[in-house]
Amino acid sequence: MGLSIEICLLVVSIQFLVATAQTNSLDLAALEALKDAWTNTPPNWVGSDPCGSSWEGIQCTNSRITSITLGNTGLTGQLSGDIAQLSELQMLVLEGCGFFGPIPGTLGSLQQLRYLVLNSNSFSGSIPPSIGNLSNLYWLDLANNDLSGTIPVSSGATPGLDMLVNTKHFHFGNNQLSGAIPSTLFSSNMTLIHVLFENNRLNGSIPSQLALVQTLEVVRLDGNLLTGSVLSQFSNLINVNVLYLSNNQLSGPFPNLSTMNYLDYVDLSNNTFDASVIPSWLSNLESLTTIVMENTSLYGSVPGALFSLLQLQTVTLSNNKLNGTLDVGSSYSNQLKLVDLQNNLISGFTQRAGSTIEFILAGNPVCTGTGGSNTYCVTLQSNSSSYSTLPNNCIRSTCNSSQVSSPNCRCEYPYKGTLFFRAPSFSDLGNSTIYTTLQSSLQSCFQSNQLPVDSVSLSNPTTNTDNYFVISLEVFPSGQDSFNRTGISGIASVLSNQIFDPPSGYGPFYFIGNPYSNFAEGSAGTKKSSNIGIIIGAAVGGSVLLLLALLAGFYAFRQKRRAEKADKVNNPFASWDPNTTSGGVPMLKGARCFSYDELKRYTNNFAGANCIGAGGYGKVYRGTLPDGQLVAIKRAQQGSMQGGLEFKTEIELLSRVHHKNVVGLMGFCFDEAEQMLVYEYIANGTLNESLSGMTGIRLDWMRRLRITLGAARGLQYLHELANPPIIHRDIKSNNILLDESLNAKVSDFGLSKSVPISEKTHISTQVKGTMGYMDPEYYMTQQLTDKSDVYSFGVVLLEILTARQPIEKGKHIVREVRQRMERDKVLYSLDEILDPVILAPTPKGLEKFVDLAMSCVEEEGARRPAMGAVVKEIENVMQIAGLNPNADSASSSATYEGDSKGYNHPYTDDSLFVYSGAFPLASN
Repeated sequence: MGLSIEICLLVVSIQFLVATAQTNSLDLAALEALKDAWTNTPPNWVGSDPCGSSWEGIQCTNSRITSITLGNTGLTGQLSGDIAQLSELQMLVLEGCGFFGPIPGTLGSLQQLRYLVLNSNSFSGSIPPSIGNLSNLYWLDLANNDLSGTIPVSSGATPGLDMLVNTKHFHFGNNQLSGAIPSTLFSSNMTLIHVLFENNRLNGSIPSQLALVQTLEVVRLDGNLLTGSVLSQFSNLINVNVLYLSNNQLSGPFPNLSTMNYLDYVDLSNNTFDASVIPSWLSNLESLTTIVMENTSLYGSVPGALFSLLQLQTVTLSNNKLNGTLDVGSSYSNQLKLVDLQNNLISGFTQRAGSTIEFILAGNPVCTGTGGSNTYCVTLQSNSSSYSTLPNNCIRSTCNSSQVSSPNCRCEYPYKGTLFFRAPSFSDLGNSTIYTTLQSSLQSCFQSNQLPVDSVSLSNPTTNTDNYFVISLEVFPSGQDSFNRTGISGIASVLSNQIFDPPSGYGPFYFIGNPYSNFAEGSAGTKKSSNIGIIIGAAVGGSVLLLLALLAGFYAFRQKRRAEKADKVNNPFASWDPNTTSGGVPMLKGARCFSYDELKRYTNNFAGANCIGAGGYGKVYRGTLPDGQLVAIKRAQQGSMQGGLEFKTEIELLSRVHHKNVVGLMGFCFDEAEQMLVYEYIANGTLNESLSGMTGIRLDWMRRLRITLGAARGLQYLHELANPPIIHRDIKSNNILLDESLNAKVSDFGLSKSVPISEKTHISTQVKGTMGYMDPEYYMTQQLTDKSDVYSFGVVLLEILTARQPIEKGKHIVREVRQRMERDKVLYSLDEILDPVILAPTPKGLEKFVDLAMSCVEEEGARRPAMGAVVKEIENVMQIAGLNPNADSASSSATYEGDSKGYNHPYTDDSLFVYSGAFPLASN
């Protein structure tokens, strides 16, 4: 009798859950109204339960519609005001469809909206001021439409876009917006990184308030009717990487951009600036890849020093009044590919033997008479490349007319489309590394999102009239010769919803997909759609009968499993053996417990493609959480005693420390005999790898100072603010990670020690650490103090200065520097061992930086500064160098030419020898 009652209760519960899984009635009504106004809706949009039936492009949370992502699906129609009824909507992506008419003002009532992506449609009318009410908006893309009118700002009770202080992206390019850029649009409270207003009809002057937005990285104001001078405040935008002011009516003095040290790409062409020589400060902007200053009233000779910038690829100075003899010198950049000086007054040219640079001097006196026969007097410049992805060690198949041979030489029906990068920091389209890097990044993204993609192919790269980098993309299916609708939808979603994060230097992008007609389900798809109600009804009826028959048998078993699972959740370390060398049960504070099945799912069954590092501890895998967040999962080798110790130490320490310069522990897994740690994913590798050039990230003096400050602040937090304090015991450049914005994060706490409050001076402990970084006083006395970390950090400072390993050819970097200082006394004559990347020109604050490093590596710990004092001194050095110590790091970086040298992800732990008591001095 009791069991029958329980079964009845379970049936009622199931019916209740089915009812609650149905789409909210208000959301359903709103979506049905939108559907009525649209054509070409997805074929599975049938029935009355979008959430329960998983309508394509619709995502729900607890019966509420939270996401509409239908980019590149061929939808057409108008976006009606009914959208306002979807009050829980967080993402609206309708990129690359056929929408027309006005953008409804009711969008402003969607308070949860974070992504509003309506680009590449035919929306008309003005930008609704009500969008300013979207306080949670992160991404606003209205580009490539027919929008007109002015940019709305708030006034009294009327909202405006100036209220979007949390928004990172203003993408308004290629519309018909007019009027002045409002002076109140920008403020110091804003966190914008992209301001893209190109190719509109905006007039008036550039508002000085733009310079208040210190977070900006890309600014495109080109192709408008802007007038007046470029105010001196503009140079305050020191984090800008890409700057376009071309094709306006700007006048006045030539802009001074001398403080914009992270500038990669600058285009000031076709303005009416006062006549000027080529500014000398251009030669000091070491990150520059591209200089475009056509028709900007430049005169005088072209300085040879301009061509020595290490990253320089393109110099375009045509249609000016430059004269004299052109000589690029002997130390020009090995990346330089194009120098365009046509239509100037150049009278002579010194060409270097063996140079591969393309010079264009047509329209100069040097090309008159017999000189006109020289190759540099012919216009050869091309804004495209013949690159196409090569086969992967196979011979391309001969396919029928509608199929394509994939990079893996299979005849398949690819999903085709075009990627448009709106602000790339490079201009050399002949560098194949550009394409292989992008291809690898795309493939990795599709795999991490578990899409059925076998390979990707890129072809026909070019630069269009908007100065966008444009490249054709083909995505090939895995396991069959064509995609089903779910596969196409997933790929379009990844590319349209900005899930794909392009490599550094490519800039913001959008994707336009071609129609796909070779679906794997064929014509049967339509029949299945029309009969879906009958099929679902029959399946549900049969399933309910089967469920009722099975419930009685499984009820007791499930209750038992539920109890066991509850015990495991409450005590995840029930099976921990305190008798092993791993020690007692870990003591946690707030770390999330993941199950083995969860992590298996997030890593696609620990697929080899997701393995991003390996070492003595085990392997590290990239994983993707259900919300799309990337994580790094450190999986110990089974039975590893060292792994058990590191697992216990790191989980205990990192579960209670939280600082932006300390790598974050998101959780752990102690399940199915597995020991795994789940960290935040750090994109740009280790400091050591960047200093050596392995990651392709160029660390100039300014970036090195910011990284140094971040690492010092992280270490100061561990010493002075963590409770109890923590001594890291293994500070080295391989344990300082760089995120996507080059912020430094201290990592790897496997050897760390907590300092009991009662311990005022030191901890007596077995000597462990990394040779070359180890405090000699700790090595000799086995007495560990926080000054041991200071010594190791001092070695890192010298490594930052020299880009050398602590021990090279038997010589220790501390002794090398100290001997030179004692011998020469004049800026220590360190030029021979300093990294050449930071020496042109001599960096400001260098001497104080060296002094700080040497004070940290004093033989006696008592003579070394505390980390708090180290942080203050680094801040002083940054101020001398003209940097704001409290500003965020820049997010992009120039790259070295050539392939990376065996780059691995930062979580590998075998990069240097770790000393762990193997010498006679160590005790057990």
